[in-house]
Amino acid sequence: MTLGRRDFLQMLAAASAAGMALDHRDALAATPAAAERFYDVPRYGNVSFLHFTDCHAQLTPVHFREPSVNLGVAEAVGKAPHLVGEALLKHFNIRPGTREAHAFSYLDFAQAARTYGKVGGFAHLATLVKQLRAQRPHAWLLDGGDTWQGSATALWTNAQDMVDACKKLGVDIMTPHWEFTFGAQRVQEIVEKDFKGRIEFLAHNVKTTDFEDLVFKPYTLREMNGVPVAVIGQAFPYTPIANPRYMVPDWTFGIQEDHLQKMVDEVRGKGAQVVVLLSHNGMDVDLKLASRVRGIDAILGGHTHDGMPQPTVVKNAGGQTLVTNAGSNTKFLGVLDFDVREGKVQGYRYKLLPIFANLLQADAGMQAHIDAVRAPYKDKLGEKLAVTQDTLYRRGNFNGSWDQLICDALIEVKGADLSFSPGVRWGTSLLPGDTITMEHLMDQTAITYPSTTLNTFTGAQIKEILEDVADNIFNPDPYYQQGGDMVRVGGMQYTIAPNERMGSRIQNMTLKGKPVEADKTYKVAGWASVQEGVKGEPVWDVVATHLRSRKVIKGVKVNAPRIVGMAGNPGIAA
Repeated sequence: MTLGRRDFLQMLAAASAAGMALDHRDALAATPAAAERFYDVPRYGNVSFLHFTDCHAQLTPVHFREPSVNLGVAEAVGKAPHLVGEALLKHFNIRPGTREAHAFSYLDFAQAARTYGKVGGFAHLATLVKQLRAQRPHAWLLDGGDTWQGSATALWTNAQDMVDACKKLGVDIMTPHWEFTFGAQRVQEIVEKDFKGRIEFLAHNVKTTDFEDLVFKPYTLREMNGVPVAVIGQAFPYTPIANPRYMVPDWTFGIQEDHLQKMVDEVRGKGAQVVVLLSHNGMDVDLKLASRVRGIDAILGGHTHDGMPQPTVVKNAGGQTLVTNAGSNTKFLGVLDFDVREGKVQGYRYKLLPIFANLLQADAGMQAHIDAVRAPYKDKLGEKLAVTQDTLYRRGNFNGSWDQLICDALIEVKGADLSFSPGVRWGTSLLPGDTITMEHLMDQTAITYPSTTLNTFTGAQIKEILEDVADNIFNPDPYYQQGGDMVRVGGMQYTIAPNERMGSRIQNMTLKGKPVEADKTYKVAGWASVQEGVKGEPVWDVVATHLRSRKVIKGVKVNAPRIVGMAGNPGIAA
């Protein structure tokens, strides 16, 4: 094996970071030659889609830990996406200890992250998109939503940094969710001005509350290599429940299965030979939808941040539908190729590519845009708040260490008995030894309704809140799930039984070793209330105060609930 100087230096850097011998295969994988092989996806067929979703405004490379708890209930037990760690690797035939194992699982996260480096970033994504489009000039780039929210610069520019980045990236079509938290007026302004003639914003399931008129285009139908191809957009169905209703007061949402079937039949009637649903439902909802709606060739899904290396093939009355989910945080790019002949799909190829920043050069034009939008905020983004000696992460059904920091800060600064933090799935990870900057904190908290609160609830009300959230996650019917994770709880311990019925899942609530009493009142701190008119110090200021006072974060004790009735479930690490 002959190494050039650049290859050797990259190998040396990877080996040094991981404390490996220079001839270790993982170090040797960090070379341009290896990168070329890793991203070699030969063109197949004549209809192609590139798909990313849930990037949550991450313009720069990050670390992102996959979950160690992603429980499936009822018919979802033991099936994708409810597989973690070794069970996931075995299911998808991924060799442990490899670059792919790091991308798709939480295993050995800190060590593997040091070995393989950061993931994502729009400049690196842009390079990969251009590389794949060189082979597939006909390919459409699809954005599954949750693109404009999740970073400080997206919040401070009112989403303009991401809007411009998506235009530069060459996005053809998108469907939304967190985009709506910038308000209906801002969304329409972007669609009608920034996106006009450039990016199609599709959502068949968003209608006016008065006459049920479509707010956005439901689908697009055009030719690709002479083949009529349709893409239908499906916005997040539960937007007015999961997010503030007052931000989209005149629009209705919902799964709208019957209307989707009508749209599929309509585009098929107009000659579409390929029909794709660009969805922000969450994978469990998409799997059920695929079993009930005929005529969809593939669902390119998002919302639940599930990085699935292979699609699930779902049988239905019209044949079959491929169901995918492409992860989050600009960490993955899906490539779907169809061979379409004689008016129908004859075959397909699918690959979900992890985007390793050290294997892909940054695209110069995109990097210049990123540098320009960040420049006015450089000092603010770089403010050093503390140093962590722990791995900080969020992803998973229950508390992560980042969530715990937020919960602890709320209790300390607000003077509460216990705290709630929303079970969102976005938020980047940090490694032991990393400095926690204001930018990292904003990655966990950057929303348009950040006010913190201090309320008085009875023990009965606290249980009712937890039961309601648990049903949104563990209801056996996917159509009643909202695709998030359990509300994070600080200060209070409890047991959860996901397989029980509504009202019986939350048990044994205790506070400082004493049972939480139903008729006793407790001070509960929180943030991200969906009620209108809530005022309070922004959550990032509360947590920043906590971090500055601590200076060093170590030994974070994650307050995870005791989980019962799930023994042997491959959605939880042993």
